[in-house]
Amino acid sequence: MKALQVSRVTKSYGSTEVLRGVSLSLEPGERVALMGPSGSGKSTLLNCIGGIDRPDTGTIEISGVALGGLDEDGLCRVRRETVSTVFQFFHLLPTLSVRENVEFPLQLQGLSVKERDARVDGLIEEVGLSHRASAMPHELSGGEMQRVAIARALAIEPRLILADEPTGNLDSATGEAILDLLASLSERHGIAMLVVTHSPQVTRICRRTLEMRDGLLLGQEE
Repeated sequence: MKALQVSRVTKSYGSTEVLRGVSLSLEPGERVALMGPSGSGKSTLLNCIGGIDRPDTGTIEISGVALGGLDEDGLCRVRRETVSTVFQFFHLLPTLSVRENVEFPLQLQGLSVKERDARVDGLIEEVGLSHRASAMPHELSGGEMQRVAIARALAIEPRLILADEPTGNLDSATGEAILDLLASLSERHGIAMLVVTHSPQVTRICRRTLEMRDGLLLGQEE
């Protein structure tokens, strides 16, 4: 079963055609970089895959679940249980500690305190922040905040991670460390990853690099 299957997806806003029949797939554990200029449709595609937006035509399946057949509650469940997003600007909850930020999506899933504690402690250790578990977001560096965001994304044990410019707000050295972390965690947990980026750095951790232009995926799969 594919981790992600996108077939002939289109999306328009008014008279502007943003996605023009995009098709792609990811295998479990596969990392793919998606590059292209601003306005090429990358973010719109990511929003459709993440269930934030709905395509006009075409189909999207995540681990065999067709998003088109789901109502809003169903899409929320997919975002809570199957797909996670890592953002350029971290999007940590400012009033919660490192530990509480990582734990938050597990509270939404209704896991027991014992299960949450074990999973959160393990993830914080994996991203190298056990010594900062009580820190608040404003006390962290950019690299530390992104590590928290990655741990939070992993907390739900997703099948797919969507990473939107994950190194775009970091200096080069920190960005390289975050890429290495993403690669190692993807391999360890067997999670597929689609990384939208302008940075050629990202391609080194990815099996394939795809390019979008004017709403089309160049050399795309049929």
